[in-house]
Amino acid sequence: MKKSIYSEEQRAVQRLLIKLRKERDLRQEDLAERLEESQQFVSRYEKGQKILDFPELAQICEALGVSLIDFVDRYQKELSVTDTDEHVSDSNE
Repeated sequence: MKKSIYSEEQRAVQRLLIKLRKERDLRQEDLAERLEESQQFVSRYEKGQKILDFPELAQICEALGVSLIDFVDRYQKELSVTDTDEHVSDSNE
């Protein structure tokens, strides 16, 4: 399995982390403060310029008040929506 910032799986992580932050009415600066990181750290992973390692993802989930189990469940749903969208666009071509 290749690790790439350009994979659909990575983009699904990015979309989900942005959704979770916005659902909690947090700015990047607010989340960065909770993480004791810079706003640029949050911006970089949301833009796909950084792939998070597991401890970082766990820390972000904790700061967002979501369990890793819930995150993975939502991630799988995010991927299935993406897969469905791709199949629809493929059939329309």
